[in-house]
Amino acid sequence: MTTPQFQRLQGASMGFLAGYVDTFGFIALFGLFTAHVTGNFVLIAVSLADPTQTPSLLKLLAFPAFILGVAACRLLVARCEGRGTAATRPVYLLQLVLLLGFMVCGMLAEPIGKHVGALAMAAGLLGTAAMGAHSAASKLLLTHLAPTSMMTGNVTQLVIDTVDRLRGAADAATAARCAKFFWPVLAFALGCAAAAFAYLALGFVMLALPVAILAFHVWRPEPAAQLVAP
Repeated sequence: MTTPQFQRLQGASMGFLAGYVDTFGFIALFGLFTAHVTGNFVLIAVSLADPTQTPSLLKLLAFPAFILGVAACRLLVARCEGRGTAATRPVYLLQLVLLLGFMVCGMLAEPIGKHVGALAMAAGLLGTAAMGAHSAASKLLLTHLAPTSMMTGNVTQLVIDTVDRLRGAADAATAARCAKFFWPVLAFALGCAAAAFAYLALGFVMLALPVAILAFHVWRPEPAAQLVAP
């Protein structure tokens, strides 16, 4: 597989994973945002303004859990850089371990009732930390790809470039950007839909799908262009 093909696979698979995990947490854990920091800010702001709308402890702790995931990823990358070793695979492994924790704690917590128990709390925070690490990896190591967990900017850029192409003002760089942003956006949407059906059908065990995606990237030898973190 050539490097451009591998990059396309990375962008699509990580976009699918992000949409899948974010939707999974929202459906399974009372509207929890595992990767949507904007949503967490909204929940905190609402709770400050209207005490009757106080969100659960899980939703309040989601933001610091996300921050811890970002911090853990940054420290891991810095350690790899200090040793002169590639950081991409260890960062995938970090996400894999956190997502496995999300899945296992969620399975042990089932059936989840109307209140958040200890295992459901642990599941949600591990899932949020996993997506924090995922977002940090996008910024630190996968800068050649479009962001895979923040679709607002991706859709905005994709629409701008598409309009320029339709009005005949596009160049080769514009066409390349369209391809770069299109696949993660499409994969994210498909991941959202897949997670909704998967959770309602079989519950937390269906987190095995994003776990398998990460396991593939941990296992697969990377092209030479991917061996050194920028």
